[in-house]
Amino acid sequence: MSGTTTAAAALRRRAAGAGANRWVVLVVLCVSLLLVAVDATVLHVAVPAVTEDLRPGAIELLWIVDVYPLVCASLLILFGTLGDRVGRRRILLLGYGLFGIASALAALARDPQILILARALLGVGGAMIMPATLSILRQVFPDRRERALAIGVWSAVAAVGAAVGPLLGGFLLEHFWWGSVFLVNIPLMLVSLPVGRMLLPESRGSGDGPWDVVGALMAAAGLFGVVFGVKRLGGGEPAGSAFTLAPLVVGAVLLVLFVRRQRRRTHPLVDLGMFARPAFSTSVGCIVLAMLALVGLELIAAQYLQLVLELSPLQTGLRLLPLTFAAMAAGLAGARMLRRFGPRRMVCFGFCVTAGAVLLLTLMGATDNPGLLLFGFVLLGFGLETTLFGAYESMLSEAPPAQAGGAAAVGETSYQLGAGIGIALLGSVMNAAYAPGLSSVPGVPASASASAAHSLGEAYDVAGRLGGPVGVALRRAARDSFVHGLHVTLLVSAGLLLLGAVMALRLPRVMQCAEAAAPVELPAPREVAQSRVSA
Repeated sequence: MSGTTTAAAALRRRAAGAGANRWVVLVVLCVSLLLVAVDATVLHVAVPAVTEDLRPGAIELLWIVDVYPLVCASLLILFGTLGDRVGRRRILLLGYGLFGIASALAALARDPQILILARALLGVGGAMIMPATLSILRQVFPDRRERALAIGVWSAVAAVGAAVGPLLGGFLLEHFWWGSVFLVNIPLMLVSLPVGRMLLPESRGSGDGPWDVVGALMAAAGLFGVVFGVKRLGGGEPAGSAFTLAPLVVGAVLLVLFVRRQRRRTHPLVDLGMFARPAFSTSVGCIVLAMLALVGLELIAAQYLQLVLELSPLQTGLRLLPLTFAAMAAGLAGARMLRRFGPRRMVCFGFCVTAGAVLLLTLMGATDNPGLLLFGFVLLGFGLETTLFGAYESMLSEAPPAQAGGAAAVGETSYQLGAGIGIALLGSVMNAAYAPGLSSVPGVPASASASAAHSLGEAYDVAGRLGGPVGVALRRAARDSFVHGLHVTLLVSAGLLLLGAVMALRLPRVMQCAEAAAPVELPAPREVAQSRVSA
């Protein structure tokens, strides 16, 4: 009798410990996400120092910047589904190790080729870490109410990482050499590896049938081609260029073949039946539309702050901080909003608030208006995070627990694709609205006008070389044309966001909290293990 009582008490203590451990696991996962999010943006401010030290060519510099997100986006499905088969914690810990090794290699690189290789390895590590954090979170928090709160914290940390990257990079560059922006990863990895091994639970899917290696490689190659082509379009390369068109066509064909292969297989790599669920497919579509409408806009807004308002990079970062703080607040409040309003109204509301913020920002002109920018950026950050929170939570909740890694990879891939397409689409809209205003500036030669039409920065360079009243006239015309192009781009972005609000009407009206999946067994506290032995 006493043994039974002792065992029952041990089980109760074990359950309580597991409940506490869930939130410790969330902290570990958030540190992982913070590291990847910071590394995605920390190099941006270091590019001039890298250029001065390593002397890379134009193509090499482009690969140094772009190879990390390109490789990461391409491999998300591969490692997300592999984690479902061999263990999500195992993939996450391997990603930690690779991320640390690649960071050391990048910091010590003495030529552009080594830095490109290191950045590619960082992309592989990021692709191992990102879907694993979400899929483990999905397993550790089987109760949807708690999971919504956990996703809110997770998404708030992602917003912090995106903002901290440039600020951290700027601080390190003021005191150390450019390699220090990579060295900061190493101590975090040295802590995360043993802590993750000790605290994170192992989980995997059903594991029925062999892992589809051919399908995984087809998905990776297809995504690489599509993302590469989209990035070239976003960089202003002509759509008819062979180096742009060929990767897009080959990548699209491989993805179509991948989908056909998955439909025929008894045990597919990605269960395409998830897309038959309206909530899942709509959530993925909302993520793509939100990023498509806003990532390109964010890039253009940074150019507006620096080139039109002539703010320094630090001042630009500080002006954008309210957007990040608003996004953090929305993430932390997201769970309560989701329970009260349900996925449909929450995501629709987020899209409408974001569209309203974008329309408000059309009042921006050639002169600074700090109050307008502050209010607009706060609305923008809150609305965007509300939209993404509701969409991610609905997508993960609709996915079967055994497919958590694949579902997380689909969500992260749609995020990356939406961002890439947004830069290409809104960049094209911006260029189409900007260039005509420079075709007939009095006194400016046709060749100079053609060069100035490429970008506002190039227009300022041309105006400086021309000098005199002609240069002043060209600079003023370029600035006014850029502001006009920004307004047109904002209107297009608002239209895409309102389209997303209509799409969100297919989401469930209420938050269904019934959950059939059993919680993952978490590592028992030390005293629980001792009580089990004594029992």
